Amino acid sequence: MTGSVIFIGAGPGAPDLITIRGANAIGRADIVIWAASLVHPGILEHARAGAEIIDSSELPMEGVLPLYERAARADLTIARVHSGDPALWGAVGEQIAQCDQLGLAVEIIPGVSAFTALAAAEHLELTVPEITQSVILTRLEGGKTPMPERESIRAFASHGTTMAVFLSAARSGVLQAELLAGGYPPDTPVVVGYQVSWPDELIVWCTVGTLTETTKEHKLWKHTLFLVGPGLTSHETRSHLYHPGHFHGFRKADHEARRQLKAERRSRSGGDIGARG
Repeated sequence: MTGSVIFIGAGPGAPDLITIRGANAIGRADIVIWAASLVHPGILEHARAGAEIIDSSELPMEGVLPLYERAARADLTIARVHSGDPALWGAVGEQIAQCDQLGLAVEIIPGVSAFTALAAAEHLELTVPEITQSVILTRLEGGKTPMPERESIRAFASHGTTMAVFLSAARSGVLQAELLAGGYPPDTPVVVGYQVSWPDELIVWCTVGTLTETTKEHKLWKHTLFLVGPGLTSHETRSHLYHPGHFHGFRKADHEARRQLKAERRSRSGGDIGARG
């Protein structure tokens, strides 16, 4: 006999932000394991009648393991529901290792992350043409889980790009100091999101220089995410993807727009470069 465990990203909070595939997987599961401290209870509406519902918020891995063992013995399907996306701080690696040892089939269904939900709520593009083309997902070092030596906030801040900082609100003073030490100017915009997409959602804007003050003013200690970077404000730049001078396999370029686009690139670069992408 062999059972299966399906790791499902429930999204940032709102029950309707789960994917259709994730909802369907919950609906066919024999056992649904969810964390009441992180996942909206509305997600359980997708469970079928008679499914066993287990709250894992007070269970260590050793408390969940017997359920996996039972699934392997009885050929059961477990829906393991995670907040956000399982790939981000979801501890799925160690759970998959346990599933492999037990001979359980594994599937992972991605979910909407809180950082994309926060960007959507504030109508933000995180990769702004000519301003920032990268997003760093990280957390403040010095917490319960050790950070690799080269992955400090200060080191990442030196890139000056967009950064999404999770799991760090309880030490906002340290976070602010490290962002400044890494090179973000004090007036760099910051979006602070608490319980994004939940009924008690709170989103406030500040700067790197006022990050600590703002976090403490609103008493934000957990379930809080920071978006940081120069690209968060409005910029008069344009992606070449929809520029009439750009071409690809499904669209031809307008010749005059193409000429202007090349001229703009030469002007910015100081030399002649090919117009690509």
